[in-house]
Amino acid sequence: MTAPKTASPSKSRSQATRKRTRIQREKQDLILEAALDVFSSHGFRGATIDQIADKAGLSKPNLLYYFRTKEAIHRQLIDRLLDNWLEPLRKIDPNGDPLSEIQSYIRRKLELARDFPRESRLFANEILQGAPRIREELHDLRDLVDEKSKIIASWTRDGRIAPCDPKHLFFSIWAITQHYADFDAQIRVVLGRAGEGEGRFEDAARFLDQLYVSGLRPQT
Repeated sequence: MTAPKTASPSKSRSQATRKRTRIQREKQDLILEAALDVFSSHGFRGATIDQIADKAGLSKPNLLYYFRTKEAIHRQLIDRLLDNWLEPLRKIDPNGDPLSEIQSYIRRKLELARDFPRESRLFANEILQGAPRIREELHDLRDLVDEKSKIIASWTRDGRIAPCDPKHLFFSIWAITQHYADFDAQIRVVLGRAGEGEGRFEDAARFLDQLYVSGLRPQT
């Protein structure tokens, strides 16, 4: 009679490591999701580790096993946010049709406001506090805006869009599109029943097409 096969020690350790890694990743995601709620509601200064742990359903020592400080949690959320936030700007194609590129940019920014409202409020809170934790990233944003502003300026010189100040064009797009995330409660009240569901974003997209695409179309 043969003895039953047993897993080799190295294989068992490998499986245990993978399991720990998966569990750690799940716990980190749970903490980040809870922290996003807390930071977007209270800002960095108003948020506490205790609030985040309570929201995540974890003990404070358990949370601190995965993230040693509040700053570390906030840093990871900001890094992830900025990567998503800048992607639509990066996608502006100098070889594309100018009005279509601007229209697509506005649509993508509205989609971010619709799909990631907490991230938008997290960013707004950080900016309102003077951006003390994202100064370096704002310099990266400045460089990207400079790059894309040159594209818009070239479209203006070539007569492909009406004359405009590229940077103030970006500022206005940011202000309007992020309004739909940061001031969502106000929008819902003002719109009443029309503010429920996704319809308000479609209505906004149509209005912004009219405002920007018509306004930037070169005069013939």
